[in-house]
Amino acid sequence: MVNPQAVPTGRILAIDDDRALLENFSACLSKEGYRVTTAETLQEGLRLASSLPFHACLLDRNIGQDSGLEALPRLRELAPLMRVIVVTAHSGVSDAVAAIAQGASDYLVKPCSPEQLKIAVARQVDTRRMLDRIDALERDSGGARPQLSSKNAGMQAAIALALQVARTDANVLLLGDSGTGKGMLARAIHDASPRAEGALVTVNCPSLSSELLESEMFGHVKGSFTGASQNTVGRVSHADGGTIFLDEVGDFPLPLQPKLLRFIQDKEYERVGDPVTRKADARIIAATNHDLDAMVKEGRFRLDLLYRLNVISIMLPPLRERLEDIEDLANAFIGRFAGNYGLPARRLSSAALARMQVYDWPGNVRELQNMMERAVILCREEQIGVELLSFGRSDAGKAEVVAGTPMSLDALERLHIERVLAGSESLEAAARTLGIDSSTLYRKRKAYNL
Repeated sequence: MVNPQAVPTGRILAIDDDRALLENFSACLSKEGYRVTTAETLQEGLRLASSLPFHACLLDRNIGQDSGLEALPRLRELAPLMRVIVVTAHSGVSDAVAAIAQGASDYLVKPCSPEQLKIAVARQVDTRRMLDRIDALERDSGGARPQLSSKNAGMQAAIALALQVARTDANVLLLGDSGTGKGMLARAIHDASPRAEGALVTVNCPSLSSELLESEMFGHVKGSFTGASQNTVGRVSHADGGTIFLDEVGDFPLPLQPKLLRFIQDKEYERVGDPVTRKADARIIAATNHDLDAMVKEGRFRLDLLYRLNVISIMLPPLRERLEDIEDLANAFIGRFAGNYGLPARRLSSAALARMQVYDWPGNVRELQNMMERAVILCREEQIGVELLSFGRSDAGKAEVVAGTPMSLDALERLHIERVLAGSESLEAAARTLGIDSSTLYRKRKAYNL
């Protein structure tokens, strides 16, 4: 198996007034898989640092008439996450101390060997990646947690059952429309299980042909089929001691279902082209938006496989049946994306929320997530207005409100006034339709920001 760390990647900025040295840096690091951008002046280096993302920077102590050391605070201001390695012909300890004090992460003395250069760069790139992972984990955990809570009784029951069954090793079948959060719930089950220290390995069943899916799951040996240029161990091997999440298992190819059934029953399998029987201890969580019972009757899914998968089944309600969760879900997504992108959006306007509560959400939570990401990117204020929402249908947001729609009286009144205003020739006409006087309508328009 190829070690993913064997071929490092990353963006490196090198700032030096010695063109030959820059060419040597670029040639040495490019061979290691890095993308190197060079600048022969401090001004050009500062411009690049402010406009492109770099993992690390090689900065000369003196660049023409400019001082790299004096520019360090400015460089750190422009690219606070970039790791800076000062490269200089001066070997004095005081210079090294001064560079570190100004914000450098490391110090190299010219002439340095290619190995010294590669080690220094790899160390800083690895550190930057580690810090990025920590930051992403903190943001993701903060953003994902609200989605595991719900004000909807059906979703509350699904979450409670998921956390209850997580403590066991039983196979779980997650049912529901596409985009309802089956992958999120699979992750929650794994994280709450005794297998949490192991891997959660996802197999996207519809994405590959039967032959390639077998290789993806169970592995293959070199030369077993056209294009098999090396041995692979397969996803079930990676999941040993952890969990396999079979996403959209209803699309699992019928000819391959006996092998999946055998693995579920006996934890045994063979790699493609290899007669050796292997074992892997992995729990199965499967998900589908298909009617598997109907597929069994049609001969497109094995009944014995369904029995093995469906030890515990959990139905996730579509978003149109849990409209009371829209505000909390939307705010969680807004907080996550605004934090990720460093943008000002913080909340939905009352008009935006009211419009979202009468939409039928064919794409479910995934559609809501995509909508909030787009709105956060486009929004230049703290409040996201209805004009920034992009619905997936031409009649988006124009569904009729019926009695019993789970929305507040304020939201209902706001939406009703908005629609009456849109269909009236004047404010006076709108007031007459609403049965209120113009001054009352004025106050309500101001209160609802219409």
